[in-house]
Parts: sequence; structure tokens; C-alpha cells
Amino acid sequence: MKFMTGLSVALALSVTCVFSALAADPKPDAVVKNKNIEARVLLDDTIRADPVLAADCLAEARKWLDKSAAEAAATRKTDPVLFRDGGWEFERNYRVDSVVAGRYVSLIRSDYTDTHGAHPNSDIDTILWDKTEGKRISIRRFFNETADNGPTMKAMMKTVIASLRIEKKKRDVADANGDDWVNNLKPGLLKIGAVTFAPSTEIGKSAGLSFHYPPYAVGPYVQGAYGAFVPWETLKPYLSPEGLRIFGGKRPKSDEDAQ
Repeated sequence: MKFMTGLSVALALSVTCVFSALAADPKPDAVVKNKNIEARVLLDDTIRADPVLAADCLAEARKWLDKSAAEAAATRKTDPVLFRDGGWEFERNYRVDSVVAGRYVSLIRSDYTDTHGAHPNSDIDTILWDKTEGKRISIRRFFNETADNGPTMKAMMKTVIASLRIEKKKRDVADANGDDWVNNLKPGLLKIGAVTFAPSTEIGKSAGLSFHYPPYAVGPYVQGAYGAFVPWETLKPYLSPEGLRIFGGKRPKSDEDAQ
């Protein structure tokens, strides 16, 4: 009787573990699977709830899937030894990071790729979405000017570098002040890094701009990913009327800890 009771408990735990594993493995929103590659795309629930935004993300993701599958197929033909342990594994995730003024949505797009090299790789990019206009935007409209090497971008760049150096010192990176990796960044919208609106303690506002850097962007692979933060007070002299409307408050401690 004790044996049966123990067996019943063991079976119950086994079933629970199976269902937990299934629940933790969400169904992909798009997938490619063949002998060369297994790649999938995942959207978070907030994105799925917005048909226009979801369609935009999936349109981009399907192009990525097709391109990745074509590259895998071509590589197998020229270097089949790379596939002796199976096909490549890719995954792309889209998630909402913040929503400002009920209109401007920041998304983080993260990629994982394993092509059987020395180690898997990861990448981070961002998307800014205007729910009212139903399209992607840049931060340009929130500033009076954003010319490369202009006053706005130079001020932003200075704070980004200072933020990265602080983070590197926290990680005990040797000679953080003389680290040449940060010189990869330039004071231009397309060269300073992937950006999102930082959340704020003030409802409906953004506390500033957060920048996201994958491994290799501002440090060697072993250092991992980095983040930088530019408070809105630094940006205030350069903000357009729309920028002045959406920025305010302070960055929550939880967001700072997550960097």
C-alpha cells in the first residue's frame, strides 16, 4: 500500500513536470524547420493583442526566417561538416519594454543563433512604434535637431559613454576609462545604439532614453550585453514640443537594476 502511494505521488509529480515544461515552452508565432535549420519567432502577449503591430513584427520576422534558411542551405552545400551535429538553431523574440503617453511603444527584439561555431551568438535591436499612426518611428520627432555630430547627438553620446564606463567599472572591467570598445559608437542616430523609452515614476511619461548593446558592440563577447541610460533632464535643452510632452519623472529602481 505504501509502495502504491509512493508510486502515485511519483506519477503525479511526473505529470506535473511534463505539463509545466509544456507551459514554459510557448507556441511560436512563426517557424521554419528542416534538416538545415530550426528557427522560430515569438511575440509577447501585448504584441499579439495589437493586430497591426503583430502583423508588422511578423512581416519582418518572416523575412529573417527566409534569409536565415537560405543561408543555412547554402552553407550546407559549401561546408557540410558544420552540420555534422545537426542543423542550425535560431530564435527571435519580440517583447514590449515600455509604453509612453498611451501611444509610443518601445519593443526589444532579441536574437539567438547557434551555427555550431565556438559559441552561440545573440543580438539585440529595438523598435519604436506609434500606435496612433500604426507605424515604426525614430526618436527624431522628439528633438529639435538630430544631425550627425550635432549638439543633440553629442550631448547624448557623452552621457551614453559615461553610463557605459560606470557599468564597466561595476563589472570590474580592467581599464574601463581607457576601453576602446566604446569608441565604436558615434554621435548619430544610426550609430549610437538601439534605443527605447525608459519607464518613469510618472505615469504616461518616459524618464529618458535607454540604449541596448549586444555582446561585441561595446565589449568582447565574454563581457556580455550592456545597457546605458540618458536621463531626460540631459535631453531637455534639445527637446521638441512633443518631446517635452512625453518626458518626465524619474527612472524606477527596478528598471535600473534590470540594466
